[in-house]
Amino acid sequence: RLFISGSAPLLAETHKLFEERSGHRILERYGMTETNMSTSNPYEGERRAGTVGFPLPGIELKITDSTTGETVAQGDIGEIEVRGPNVFKGYWNMPEKTAEELRKDGFFITGDLGMIDADGYVQIVGRNKDLIISGGFNIYPKEIETILDAQEGVLESAVIGVPHPDFGETVLALLVPAKGVTPDLDAIQSHISEKLARFKLPKRLILLPQLPRNTMGKVQKNALRDQFRDLFTKS
Repeated sequence: RLFISGSAPLLAETHKLFEERSGHRILERYGMTETNMSTSNPYEGERRAGTVGFPLPGIELKITDSTTGETVAQGDIGEIEVRGPNVFKGYWNMPEKTAEELRKDGFFITGDLGMIDADGYVQIVGRNKDLIISGGFNIYPKEIETILDAQEGVLESAVIGVPHPDFGETVLALLVPAKGVTPDLDAIQSHISEKLARFKLPKRLILLPQLPRNTMGKVQKNALRDQFRDLFTKS
């Protein structure tokens, strides 16, 4: 009767395919170890694919500029901060880390990037540490991954930033092929060049048999960054 998804953002496409096959709409929500559950799509009401719903009763959520801490305009991307009785008191015997991530007014800096759409639904864009800064431009991997995942022959993708001698960082896309298919990388590159601004285009597309994951099933982008960190810096 009820299907719930959490731990990592659910692809909107997966949400739609699940409904087509089962007749049920997944209820997606958002939380962390430090906050327990903070937001949820409604039990009764529109469960919107690609979002994690609204803050739960008694919980405040805002989107801030990660450098200034100021709240950004609705619809803009920034860092998610949460305050409420769900938020922890601090890290055990780690006062410095607690001071870095838990503001004096009680807002916890989650490290997740997100936005609040015009209807108040919260969308998760990625982790702050996964943000790519290339040639001074901020690039959000989720936007590129959504387009890549929709390409013919692609099962899933991971977009990371790796060191580059000219741009500081550049965009690298790792693709996992659908079973029994070899994606046409030239065709994919051509197609996404029509969808993305030039500075967001991956410098390379690389096929992998699978993406590294932890025991919770989350893609380990840090492992991918380590694996490909010398791709553009060593001759």
